Amino acid sequence: MESIKKYIAEFIGTFTLVFIGCGTAMLVGCDAVNGCGYILTAFAFGLAIVALAYGVGNISGGHVNPAVSLGVLISGGMTVADFCGYVVAQILGALAGSGLLAAIFDMGGVEDKTGGLGTNGLGGVNGSAGAGVLVEIVLTFLFVILILGVTSKNQSHGSFGGLIIGLTLVAIHIIGIGLTGTSVNPARSLGPAIVAAIQGNTEPIGVVWVFIVAPLIGGALAAFVYKFLESAKASEE
Repeated sequence: MESIKKYIAEFIGTFTLVFIGCGTAMLVGCDAVNGCGYILTAFAFGLAIVALAYGVGNISGGHVNPAVSLGVLISGGMTVADFCGYVVAQILGALAGSGLLAAIFDMGGVEDKTGGLGTNGLGGVNGSAGAGVLVEIVLTFLFVILILGVTSKNQSHGSFGGLIIGLTLVAIHIIGIGLTGTSVNPARSLGPAIVAAIQGNTEPIGVVWVFIVAPLIGGALAAFVYKFLESAKASEE
């Protein structure tokens, strides 16, 4: 029963992240030329994470991201069974968030300024899958290693942990939106891409593999590096 509660929390959390983050991008646009929309989108994703950290973080840890869950799994913080349950819940949450956005924008006749439900793409790197993979690996590595550090039992950030993580995601979006739209989260990318494909826009689904594979690699690398650094520190003590 406890696991089911965690999965429900991850579903709600990922739904909220996509609905607020991608919804904001759809409303205001996230073109680097449009500075206001760019910054608003970055803060929408970051502030959503802050809210989720304090809202469902005490139930499931507030991963809302398969790359984060993979990092926690490798670090020994969860079982394989829970990891699988988290990922399924996260993907379903992202699909629900994207589906609701599509319905609202369609019924209300609202223009989607991203042209694809806030999906990620490679336009900022001139279509280069290699560059996109590199960007997403680096950004996810930085994000996940920060999360592992902030949530480590050896750290004492008190009630500020969620705020630190959320503001870090804002910074990551500020640099990443103009390059790949910033994923660092396979569920956040897959949900909108699938719903966009259902609506007839198949371009995002064609490159979504970049935003699944690269964040998972980045999350895994972050876990291995953090485990090494933490063990080195422990041996010194």
